[in-house]
Amino acid sequence: MAVENGEQRTGSRVLAVLPYAVMAVVTTVDLTAGPGVGFLPLVSLGPAFAGLVGGWRRTAVVGLAAFVLCLGLGVYNGLFESRRGLTALLSVAGVTAAGVVAAVMRQRREAELASVRSIAEVAQRVLLRPVPRGAGPLRIAVSYTSAVAEARIGGDLYEVVTSPAGVRIIVGDVQGKGLEAVESAAVVLGAFREAAHDEPDLPAVGVRVERALNRHLSGERFVTAVLAEIGDGPRATLLNFGHPAPLVVRPDGTVGFAAPPDRALPLGLTLHGAVAPVPYDVPFTPGDQMLFYTDGVTEARDAADRFYPLDERAALLKDPDPEAALRSVREDLVEHAEGPLHDDAAMLLVRYRQEPVNGPQGSGSPA
Repeated sequence: MAVENGEQRTGSRVLAVLPYAVMAVVTTVDLTAGPGVGFLPLVSLGPAFAGLVGGWRRTAVVGLAAFVLCLGLGVYNGLFESRRGLTALLSVAGVTAAGVVAAVMRQRREAELASVRSIAEVAQRVLLRPVPRGAGPLRIAVSYTSAVAEARIGGDLYEVVTSPAGVRIIVGDVQGKGLEAVESAAVVLGAFREAAHDEPDLPAVGVRVERALNRHLSGERFVTAVLAEIGDGPRATLLNFGHPAPLVVRPDGTVGFAAPPDRALPLGLTLHGAVAPVPYDVPFTPGDQMLFYTDGVTEARDAADRFYPLDERAALLKDPDPEAALRSVREDLVEHAEGPLHDDAAMLLVRYRQEPVNGPQGSGSPA
């Protein structure tokens, strides 16, 4: 993220200096080559470039400077004895006026977009409530990175619920973007929060979520999701609805994906005659880590069109603080993509404590 911000600041500085640099180059060429070359109208490039990044006032100031410069060079070269000097002045005045209008329209659009993005972010935070940082022997951290695509908030979702059967988790991804995706995510999360407390096992939770979603969905929309239940035993039970398999990292550095025995269809499609997913157990003991994520993580591409190698970057999760560990992965992901992500990327890290638990853990904001 720091690299990205640095590149943006460098680009802004270049664009801020560009109008003056262009006018300086045109002036130098005009004085060196003489009036016969006909470069004087190019002074209008100054206010043209100023309108790209600056406000309308800055564009007007640059335009005024270009007009005065054009007037002075025209008098020096004797261009006002013909129409060439007047044509150059009219060019500068016309481009300046157009640049001021464009800057005003751009600033209005940027203000509207900033307002819409702010509303979208608030809606996303309301939907994705803070998860507990600790539950029994587990430490939990969450990272959510929104894609930079106007204000099109996506449908990535996650939740952690402490139930009588243990800690129950869902991480999912709704097909599509925008308000419809957010509505579907809200239906899934609402059904999961209720079912996770009431149902005796994960398949029953999955059925409740499936039924609620099918009452809401229309057409062929669907939701990929993975459900997990971690109790007192040395294992985690998973139920995967067509979602990327969680990454498991052992204390000795062993890395692997907790893939289901058989791939199942996503939520929203399983009631159409398809076989429901089967729950499966994954060893999960003190010192183990399990990273749940959405496809915005593993499908992020670099300049060479290579996917993000999540399993190869598992060493980034070695930080004792799970939130700091997720932050390292997020920063590495953005660096891999060499810019803003094109899809939302959610990650939820569950870490089984190695030390004994002295008391109940508090809750806090997601990482």
